[in-house]
Amino acid sequence: MQVIQEPPLTPELIRSRYDPLLARLRQVAEEAGRDPGAFRIVAVTKGFGADVVRAAASAGLAAFGENRVQEAADKIAAAPDAEWHMIGRLQSNKVRPALGLFGTVHSVDSVALMERVERIAQDEGHRPRILLQVDMTGREGRAGFPVDEFAPAVGDSTSDLVRTLRGLAAAVPMGLMTMASPDPGTQRPTFARLRELRDRLREASGLPLPELSMGMTADAETAVQEGATLLRLGTALFGPRPDHH
Repeated sequence: MQVIQEPPLTPELIRSRYDPLLARLRQVAEEAGRDPGAFRIVAVTKGFGADVVRAAASAGLAAFGENRVQEAADKIAAAPDAEWHMIGRLQSNKVRPALGLFGTVHSVDSVALMERVERIAQDEGHRPRILLQVDMTGREGRAGFPVDEFAPAVGDSTSDLVRTLRGLAAAVPMGLMTMASPDPGTQRPTFARLRELRDRLREASGLPLPELSMGMTADAETAVQEGATLLRLGTALFGPRPDHH
């Protein structure tokens, strides 16, 4: 099997991928009747080193996403002025270090975790922006609030979910996050459903909840058409992740 050598990730190369990608997605937004400035790209640096983060920051990228607390610390030191998003599963024993590193957490997947984030944020004086991750697949072992439990709770202003959200004083609830399945036929309905759940939650809670974190390299255009405000893109900018054996 022939191994394709990826070119070195210079700021120029990253910019040459970012600019046309952003232009294309803005065009998609306009064609869908959306404000082309209403979404942002979170560059996913999982699996890449601090040198790639530095190159991307030099290229003008301003928001980065990481999956793991341990892997993120060195990279955040390489681009301390950037906006850092925790997009991977957040274990409750990692909340304290995570809040010290990330301004936004996309992966709050239970009321208990939301309460823990709030407690630690109050203790440590943090103001994390949080999104609730919803598992739309119904598959065992997937991260996120199971949609079957989440859907009835979002429309009920007396549910634990809504009461907890409204009671947050340190953490700032920003919206919802999901991952679509690789099956292209299910992506649009998944994103449309997440938007609908966010709208119902907004109504029941009275909170603005402006963000919808949805869409990765393979389904970014569909996500933009359905209202994504945060796109988590890695491969489109940096190419395939280097294998860590």
